[in-house]
Amino acid sequence: MDIITQGQSWLPIAFAGLLGLSILLYVILDGYDLGVGILTGALGTGEDAAHKDRMIASIGPFWDANETWLVLAVGLLLVAFPFAQGVVLGALYLPVALMLLGLILRGVAFDFRAKAVDGHRIWWDRAFFAGSTIAALAQGYMLGLYIVGFERTAVNVAFSILTAVALVAGYAFIGASWLILKAEGDLQRRAVRWARGTLWLVALGFVAVSVVTPLMSERIFAKWFELPYLVLLAPLPATAAAVFVVLHLVLRALPTRTDRFAWVPFSGAIALFALGFYGLAYSFFPYVVPERMTIWEAAAADASLMIMLVGACLVLPMILGYTALSYWIFKGKAGALRYD
Repeated sequence: MDIITQGQSWLPIAFAGLLGLSILLYVILDGYDLGVGILTGALGTGEDAAHKDRMIASIGPFWDANETWLVLAVGLLLVAFPFAQGVVLGALYLPVALMLLGLILRGVAFDFRAKAVDGHRIWWDRAFFAGSTIAALAQGYMLGLYIVGFERTAVNVAFSILTAVALVAGYAFIGASWLILKAEGDLQRRAVRWARGTLWLVALGFVAVSVVTPLMSERIFAKWFELPYLVLLAPLPATAAAVFVVLHLVLRALPTRTDRFAWVPFSGAIALFALGFYGLAYSFFPYVVPERMTIWEAAAADASLMIMLVGACLVLPMILGYTALSYWIFKGKAGALRYD
């Protein structure tokens, strides 16, 4: 079952790790601000307009930089695994185009709502919600197609649609968890209700992906259910189940008068995304195209990879540094939205 043999270069493994890290950080960081955009659709006009402003203010300093990780991930795929990028992006051409359309729409709406007169702002708010939802649905659909090996049967498409809905719920949950951390008063109470309502949709998505993924190939099934892997990997689903239970209990107690435990839902959401990502990475490694192309078969020449690795080692700390700095500067509760 283990196809890694002596003499194979370590460089593709290093770039697969960098690619995985970039995707995970994108899903977490841009996931919560996409989730906040999705949740704006739950608000109306009038008094809710102030809540929308506060929600957008909570992601304002971060959302543009969060998308850097998507750019890095796509760049790593293109330059490190050139033989795979044509297969992956070719199979996902339409959902990728829809994702980019959604990201463009929400980016334009984010800026234009600041300039629009009151009568027109509602349309830009709707565009921000639509762009966030389209991008999330497209990403979830792409994930579903990747899991089923890009085979578009009726059952596989239905599973991909379920994955798309589950990812929207996941983004909405982490977005609500972010608002619990950053908001106060009525908006925080609404965020708690949103988090409670989406938590079990996330659990449904977890179960669906966990059941379907091992059925995609005998190799993946063996990696999970043959001994000793069955015993060694048992803590993974057990930990995920424990996180869901803790989140359920904490959300029942929130919000608190002293804002105690407001950090728990967002931390729990990060843990769930990380556990889910690890499970998928473990299942599909060492394939970059499921059951068709390994990371060594898809990788560029070692000499090229070494040059790019030096560049990545210079760029990655810079991205991590300014990301950490921005979160440190804008820590605490979100303030009023201003366009001075």
